[in-house]
Amino acid sequence: MQEVYDFLKKCGTYYLATVEGTEPKVRPFGTINIFDGKLYIQTGKVKPTYRQIKANPNVEISAFINGQWIRLKGKLVEDDRREAKKSMLDAYPELRGMYNEDDGNTVVFYFEDAVATFYSFGGVPKEVRF
Repeated sequence: MQEVYDFLKKCGTYYLATVEGTEPKVRPFGTINIFDGKLYIQTGKVKPTYRQIKANPNVEISAFINGQWIRLKGKLVEDDRREAKKSMLDAYPELRGMYNEDDGNTVVFYFEDAVATFYSFGGVPKEVRF
């Protein structure tokens, strides 16, 4: 899991894919955090992303940097603990202008049954499960 975190952190921006009805929805994201031994992302409850994840928690992330890329798929589980939200926002203090662990909007999710595959041009794919 640490290797996945390190790669996504290095990329800065990754792309999160969800589903709305039968339509795929992809958007850039940037929050990634390890808390309590799990890999987390963050969004706001007022966003369509939140509603899409609640309706279908199976998501996929993709990111690319320096000729290498990752595909991370798994189920997102909401963690409503204040400590989990605070940890995320402490890792991204620039978000505190929009989010607060007590605002009723900030939401964090952790990956469950995650499978990450690392790829490179001409290289052999490497799979990590957590």
